[in-house]
This record gives sequence, C-alpha cells and structure tokens, in this order.
Amino acid sequence: MDAAVKMEDSSWRASIKEGKRLSLVAAPMIAISVSQFSLQVISTMMVGRLGELSLASATIASSITNVTGLSVLIGMASALETLCGQAYGAKQYEKLGLYTYKAIVCLNLVSLPLSLILASMEKLLTLAGQDPLISSNAGLYAAWMIPSLFAYSISQPLMRFLQAQSLTSPMFVSSVTALCLHIPLCWVLVFKSGLGIVGAALAIGVSNWVNAAFLAFLDWWSYEVLILLSGLLPNPKLETSVLSICLTSIALLYNIPYGLGAAASTRVSNELGAGNALRAQSAARVAMFLQFAWAIGVGAVLFSARGVVGRAYSRDEEVMDHVTDMVPLVS
Repeated sequence: MDAAVKMEDSSWRASIKEGKRLSLVAAPMIAISVSQFSLQVISTMMVGRLGELSLASATIASSITNVTGLSVLIGMASALETLCGQAYGAKQYEKLGLYTYKAIVCLNLVSLPLSLILASMEKLLTLAGQDPLISSNAGLYAAWMIPSLFAYSISQPLMRFLQAQSLTSPMFVSSVTALCLHIPLCWVLVFKSGLGIVGAALAIGVSNWVNAAFLAFLDWWSYEVLILLSGLLPNPKLETSVLSICLTSIALLYNIPYGLGAAASTRVSNELGAGNALRAQSAARVAMFLQFAWAIGVGAVLFSARGVVGRAYSRDEEVMDHVTDMVPLVS
C-alpha cells in the first residue's frame, strides 16, 4: 500500500516538474506565435477602416496566401521539429545546422512556384466566380504578399533550429520587435501614404523580413476555404467581412495552443532522442491537459466577449451585429 502511494506521489511530482519544464518553453513560444499572427490581424483591422470592399479583398487574399503559400512553408519546416529535436536530444549537434541549411534552401526553391500562384491571384479568383472588384483588389494584395514567402523560408527553419534547443529568447525578441515595428508602419502605409490595401500587405512583408533578419543574425486550411467560399454568397462584402472577423479572431487564439504544441514537440523529441521514453510520455500527457484546459477557458471568454469582437475590426453596424450572432457558434 505504501509503495503504491509513494509511486502515485512520485508520478504527480514528475508531472508537476514536467509541467514547469513545458511552461518554460511554451510561454515564449505562445508569445512568438501570437506576435507573428498578429501582423495579419493588425493589417486586417486597419484595412477594415477603409470599407467593406477593402476588408473583403484583404481577407480573401490573406486566406489564399495562407493556403497556397505560408501554410505550405510552415508545414515543410515543421519536419525540423522532429529532426532537430532528436538530433539535439542525441547530442548530434552537427546535424542541427545541416538540417536547417537544407531546409532554408528547399523552402526558398518551393517559394518560387508559390509566388507565381500569388501573382496570378486576380485571374484565379475571377475564374472561381468571385466579385470582379474583390478579385482585382485581392490580386493586388496577394502580389505584395510575395516577399513574405521568402521571409518565411528563412525564419521558419531558424525557428525550429532554436526551438529544438529550447532557445526561445532570440525568437521572442525578434517576433515582438517585428510586431512593435509593424503597428506604426502599417498605419503610415495604409492611411498616411495613400497606399491603402497595398500598404497593409507591404507592411506585413517588411515586418516578416525584420523577423527573419533578427533570427538570421542571432521560425489553416479549413478557415481559409470557408473565407474563400463566403465570397460566392449573395452579399460577398458583408459575408466575407463577418466570417473573416470571426475566423481571424479564432486563428489568433489558436496560436496559444499552437505554441503549447510546439513546446510539447520539443520536449518529447528531446527526451526520445536522449532515450527517456517515460519522460517523453509524461510531457505528452501534461501538454494534452494544458490544451484541454485552454480550450475550455478561451471558449468561455470568447462567448462572453461576443459583443466586443466586431468593434475591433469594423465600424459598420451591420457587420458588428452579424459578428455578435456568429461568435457563439464558433466559441
């Protein structure tokens, strides 16, 4: 009986200890992930002040860019979480740099055909039956998002390289710096320079390159498809604007469990590489518990603040009313 109690107590202590380790990696990763996604959120908020057409166009362009560009690069770079994590855990440090350099080269090569897709966005949207005005503006926005592809090709592998070693400080500094720069830069380019929707896309590109530069010198399909399809509805400006606000808000909140998942991936791969299967299992269990707790908490907060969400993106009363009705369905 005493042995069983001691074993259970030891298991709880191990879980608490693992939770602390996971939190040390997860906290900055969450901040990093939120900071990076906030670049698009802030640009969307500012573009929303220009009117429904600009908001709908920027939303569709962002969704297509995510689907055909950024998500592809992020997915390919994610392979480094396992490769670099195991290499670091096994103390095969020479492989860390080798994997990272190869990934940077590969992602830059992949970015070339992806750039052609973004450059042809207006024609593709027109063929898909989108509103001509939305297609034209979205094509312009997407074309100016091309520089972000090559910035991601550098930053994403470098993030995995640092993440595998639990070196989150450089990533945190670079991401927060890029975000702090993006806010005034986007405001100037959108409103003061007269560039409008182009200025928002240009600001994202500049901020992403700032992030990539910092890292170099020191890392969502269903949502996007829904946004694209909303452009085919009878009132595409209103429907796309409302859906984009809801899904953009959810995607922003998703970055917190994404950061937890990235931290869990690092912890599990490190322990597996070091041959500690039990610790890897413990890390996975703690991460699952934290993810579950977060899902319940954020759902409650989002539901409670359903009347506030729309006001952050638009001044249009009809848009805000529809957002208030939609938020409970997605919280």
